[in-house]
Amino acid sequence: MVRCHDSTAGIGPEHPLRLLFTRLCRWALIQRVGIQEPQVATYLADLLTRFTHRDNVYRIRDAAGRPLDDVGEMLLESDPRARASSFEREREVRRHMGDYTLFSLGLFPEYLGRHATTLVPDMFLDWARVGRDSYRIVAAFNIGPHAEEAPLFARLSEHFDFCALGLNYVKQELDRMTDPTVRVFRDTFGED
Repeated sequence: MVRCHDSTAGIGPEHPLRLLFTRLCRWALIQRVGIQEPQVATYLADLLTRFTHRDNVYRIRDAAGRPLDDVGEMLLESDPRARASSFEREREVRRHMGDYTLFSLGLFPEYLGRHATTLVPDMFLDWARVGRDSYRIVAAFNIGPHAEEAPLFARLSEHFDFCALGLNYVKQELDRMTDPTVRVFRDTFGED
């Protein structure tokens, strides 16, 4: 099993990118979606920050060291009866699957049409189910070193669809911020 380190270690809590993602995720969840979960919004901002580096998006690798981008392959990799060498590995892969499906559904739903795991007519529901189930399984690791964060993953599972919607609002806002008209307005009036 080959693991990659977190490639965003240099993006600290006060880094402008992390601050932007935090502001946008809180706005999207609280104002747009109506989820009053600041800790969930912070997790989503951290997810966006981590996934700015490609190595983190594809950090789960098989025994040969090949990065996995297929949810079906990740499911096999997470199964302690198949490929996972331990329950800790199951938790690691399941957390990544929750993150990967949430990120994909929220920011790149069009990606699913080209990279679906199976030929299910409504792939969004399938990926959402896998993401919800993955976070629920991660939340079940509620003892020892993972006890403190287990409730967060339970809330991510419970609010998975709303989190995906919130990330889609973040994407729309980022798109709007890069629109030339918005940039001119922001530059002219000092908006940030």
